[in-house]
Order: sequence, then structure tokens, then C-alpha cells
Amino acid sequence: MLTEVTQTVAVNYWPLCGVALVILGFVLRFNPVLVVLVAGIGTGLAALMPLSQILSELGEGFLKTRTLPLILLLPLAIIGLAERHGLKQQAQAFIARRQTSSVAKFLTLYLAVREGTAALGLTSLGGHPQMVRPLVAPMSEAIAEQRWQNIPDLMRQKVRAMAAATDNIGLFFGEDIFVAFGAIVLMHTFLRGSGIETDPLHIALWGIPTALCAFAIHALRLHQFDRQLKKLQADAAGNTAKDDAVINTNSSTGVN
Repeated sequence: MLTEVTQTVAVNYWPLCGVALVILGFVLRFNPVLVVLVAGIGTGLAALMPLSQILSELGEGFLKTRTLPLILLLPLAIIGLAERHGLKQQAQAFIARRQTSSVAKFLTLYLAVREGTAALGLTSLGGHPQMVRPLVAPMSEAIAEQRWQNIPDLMRQKVRAMAAATDNIGLFFGEDIFVAFGAIVLMHTFLRGSGIETDPLHIALWGIPTALCAFAIHALRLHQFDRQLKKLQADAAGNTAKDDAVINTNSSTGVN
């Protein structure tokens, strides 16, 4: 007679609190490195791991996956020299000769290129110092100035900020698809050290839906920002027309 014994294994879901800590930290806009570090320690404590073991695992994972991208510092001198000799002005003149339709379409195209190249591991093709400041931001400003000649400095700063945000989002969500990205290697190493066998390719593939959603959401934000620019430009043009009408009326009636 065979007797089947069913054993119920209690699963500890408290380690999932690390996910909540990451979401809360990003919503409150805390330092990302600090958020991830606190979430990792919180997850370890919830899993009843000793603090010394948690710190040991974090340090070991860092040492196994660290890189020293000093080669990224070499192009900065060239970029600075090119910008000093008019790279920004040439970028604005290039856009001025072409009637580009909107800031949103230009930045959406850059977002697609940035996210696609980052997914292939080419993360150094973009960036704030080598791409956004000398090229993307000036081009975006030139497109905005085609419709709004006297654009206020506040809106100019917002255009620059949106260009920088586009680069950030494209890089952040695109590089998660690259199988050799440091975060994927870190997750694979950490899980393997904990006795969980995973395939780095599967981890990378699960980043594709997130990257597509991020692209769609930021593209929508860009088009909303473009509509905001159009509305503010129309309001500014209407106020200017009203002021001109008042001046003309005062002049015709002889009112000083």
C-alpha cells in the first residue's frame, strides 16, 4: 500500500519588500545607488540573512562584475575641443536649414536610436557630455525656435531638460536588454551563488517588454510637451497682438 505524503512548504514572501523599497525610493526621487543598496540590505534581512553575509554578498557581486571604463574619459577632450570650435552652432545651423516638424518627433527618433543602440551594448554612442550637450539639446532648441522666435529662457531650459531625460530613459531601459550588461551579470551571479540557476539571456529578454513600455510612455510625454510648447507660443503671440493693438489705439487717439 502506497501512502502519499503531501508536505506543505511555507514560502517567505517578505524578501519581496525590496521591490517595494526600490519603487518607493524612485517615486520619492532618492539617490538611485542608495535606494538599491537599502533595498538589497532590506531584502537580505527579510530573508533572515546575517548582516555580515549580506555585506559579503554585495561586495563579492560588485567585485565580480565591476568594470573600469576609463576609456570613456578619452573622447571628452575631443568633444570639448569640437564644441569650443563651434560644434553647437553648426548643429543649430543644420537644423535651421531643415524645417523639422516638432521637438517631439526629433527627440522620439533619438529615443529610438538611443534605446536600440544601448540594447546592442553600444552605450557609449550617446550620453550627456558627448551627445546631449553639444548636439541633441542645441538641435532641439533650434527646432523650438523655428516656431517660437523669442522663446523664454524657462522654456529653453525645459527643452534642454527633456533632451537630457530622453537620453537617460533610452540608455536606462535599453541597456537592460543587452545580455552582457553589468546588472544582468550581477543578477545572474547573485542568483547562481544562492543556488538558483538562471540563463542570462532569459533575464535580458524579460527587459524587452519594459523597454517597449518605457519608449511608448516617454514618446507620449514628448508629444504632450510639444503641445504645451505650441499652446504657450500661441498664448504669447496672442498677448503680443493685444499689446500691439493697445499701443496702436493709444497712438491713434493721442493717449500717452
